Formats: sequence, structure tokens, C-alpha cells
Amino acid sequence: MDALDALSGKWKMPILISLAFGAKRFKEISKETIGITDRMLSKELKELEINQLVTRTIHHTFPPTVEYTITDHGKSLATVINGLADWGILHRKKITGRET
Repeated sequence: MDALDALSGKWKMPILISLAFGAKRFKEISKETIGITDRMLSKELKELEINQLVTRTIHHTFPPTVEYTITDHGKSLATVINGLADWGILHRKKITGRET
């Protein structure tokens, strides 16, 4: 149950997948996570931070720049995410009877 609690909701997995390709600013994550509102993205990033899956870094520039990165602990989810993606493809084939 701990895993489901840490990854609950519609948006956490897409956010982690977005960050798997490198550090990103808030708006970059928002653009890649189609359909998420800024308010929801903020909430989800805070929860991911609490669960030590994402790190928020404030760069002292003018104006201040904030970047989010996936932690090593978050990267440990790669096999889980890939396994879910593979299962999803097989599930779609079973349900639809088609390859795509």
C-alpha cells in the first residue's frame, strides 16, 4: 500500500516520466503533462517532494529560477514504470484484440 499511496492519482506518473529526461522548470513540466492545471501540478510536485521522489531547487538568479529533478529514489521506479507500460500494451491488446 505504501507504493500506491506515494504514486496515487492521475498525474504523478506522467510528472515522473517527464522528469526522467532531466531537470525541468514548472512550465516545462506543465506543457509535457497535457491536461494538468497549474494548481494540480503544484500539489502533485509537493507530494512527490514529501515522498522524496522529486527535488525542488531554487537558483538565485533574477528573477529566481526553480527547477525540479527526479531523485535517485525516484529513478528507482524506472523498472516499475516500464513494467506498467509493458502491461498496459498487453492489456490493450487483450481488451481490443488489436496491436495498436
